[in-house]
This record gives sequence, C-alpha cells and structure tokens, in this order.
Amino acid sequence: MHIDFAPPSNGTYNNSGSCRQLANYMEHEDLERMVKGIYTEGFFNLTDDNIYKSKVIKDIDTNIGQLLKTDAKFYAIHVNPSESELRAMGNTEQEQAEAMKRYIREVFIPKYAKNFNKELSEADIKFYGKIHFDRSRSNNALNMHCHLIVSRKDQNNKKKLSPLTNHKDTKKGKVTGGFDRVNLFQQTEHGFDKLFCYERQQTESFNYRNKIKNGTISEQFKLQKQEIQSIEREAKINQDRNKENLHSINLENKGACNQMFNTDTNIIVRKQDRNILSNSYKNNHLPCSQISLVPLEVNDSYVPLEKSTHTKKKKWKRKNI
Repeated sequence: MHIDFAPPSNGTYNNSGSCRQLANYMEHEDLERMVKGIYTEGFFNLTDDNIYKSKVIKDIDTNIGQLLKTDAKFYAIHVNPSESELRAMGNTEQEQAEAMKRYIREVFIPKYAKNFNKELSEADIKFYGKIHFDRSRSNNALNMHCHLIVSRKDQNNKKKLSPLTNHKDTKKGKVTGGFDRVNLFQQTEHGFDKLFCYERQQTESFNYRNKIKNGTISEQFKLQKQEIQSIEREAKINQDRNKENLHSINLENKGACNQMFNTDTNIIVRKQDRNILSNSYKNNHLPCSQISLVPLEVNDSYVPLEKSTHTKKKKWKRKNI
C-alpha cells in the first residue's frame, strides 16, 4: 500500500485557496466512464456515499476558521493499493471500490486522527474521498486508487491539523502533538492486512522499502540477506513439494501397471482354463453341452475333470498252433 501526501503547488494541488480545482480533477474520470457506460463512484465521507461535488467544495472551503490567506486550507492524499492487495479486496471493480471505502473509513481515517496525538477520533476529521479506476501512466492490469481531500481544520472548525508538520508528539512549544507519518504508514498497513486477511511478503512491506531507500548500508545489506534466505527457503519448499508430487505420481503409475498386469494375468489364466477344458473334452469324449464355456476368474478354483476309469481291453491275437 503506497500512501503519499501531494505537495502543494500552483496547479491542481494549490491548497491555499478553494478546493474547487482539485474537486474538478477528481471527477474527470467519471465523464469518460459514463460515455462508455461503465460503473462510476461518487464522492464519499465517513458515513455517506454519492455526495455532490458542490457539497464537497462548500464544506471544505468554509471550514477555514482562523486560517491566514496563505495557510493551507486542505491536504490531498493518495491511497494506492498494489495489484496483489487489490485482488485481496475483491474480484470486480465494484467489490474493490466498496472494500476501499471500508478501508478508508475503518482503518485509514481512525489512524490518521490518532497520529495527531490530540485525542481525536475519526469523527473529528472532515474529509471527502473519490475512487479512480484508471492510471494513465501505469501498465498494471489493476489500477484502482483513492483520492482524499482532508480539511486543515477539524469538524468543529477549531483545531488546526497538519499531517506535513515535522513535529512528533511534542508536549511543549508553539506546536503540540505533531504528526508521525512513518507510524501512520505502519499502522495503516497492519490494519489493511488484518481487515482483508492479507499475507504480506517482506519485500512489499513499508519497513522494507523504507530501509532499502533511507536505511544505512548495514541495514540494507541485512535486509537483502534476509530476502535471499527467504527465496532459498521458498525454493527448497517448492523442491520438496515437487519431490512429493513426483513420488505420488510414481505410486499412481505403479498401481496402474499392477492393475494392467492383473488384467493380463486374468486373460492368460482364462486362456489356460479353456485349453484345459478343451483337452479334457478330447480325452474324455464329453459332449460339448457338459463343458462350461464361461471364462473362469482368477480366484475361481478349477477342479480338473477326473479321467475315466474305463479302460479298453487289449485284444489278444490267437496264435496258430
């Protein structure tokens, strides 16, 4: 899960004045999808869906008590799940959109409020979200992400809240409370995994990416070593599984060969039984009606016919005297 705070600019993300320009930008994808007859999502907040853009602009632009002209009036936040995270959120765009709204409401906003260290809850945060399904500069199959407009002031228009401050849990001074962005990223990642039962790999965790990017050389070397060991363990597990599968296949093939051997044996035995019966008939001159022509099974016990006790008397030629 990649979360970032868009830096203020003179264009779309100019946050010293009205949020109208940003709200207009957040709706640009809807027109394209509506023309194609594709499903779209409206603005949402903590409790409501399909909120009109005019209400969004009015609520954010009027919640600016005691702010100077050059002060930030709102902040733009991007919440971007990875492809594997999106697959854990649902199979269709609508399922993924509903899961995203649930994640924002139940995980992101509560953790966002808590990280100001001012005893705030999710109900104290004034925000509006808009879900986009496409990203023009991406080649990924799945690109759903969420844009958030978060007011600089709380719902009661009394407390100033800045997630871009460098203060962290300060007790004294001009700025108290502060905001810990690293802690926010860690908490929201853990909250996502718990909410969607997501098994996160080490290489896609925030801690891993952060240390690879900003950590010391020893920390980077340690992580890379752990990654290599993890790959080797996974390769060994796959190798063992392949051996088990091969052993299972060999057993199945052996069973099939045994079955074929037994079938061939049955045929041979039946042929032998027919030969025995045929010889018995020749030797005993039995009528065919007394010989069973039904093939004998392998387990059938065959009792050979007894030879006739009648013997021919030898004819003695009388010698001339």
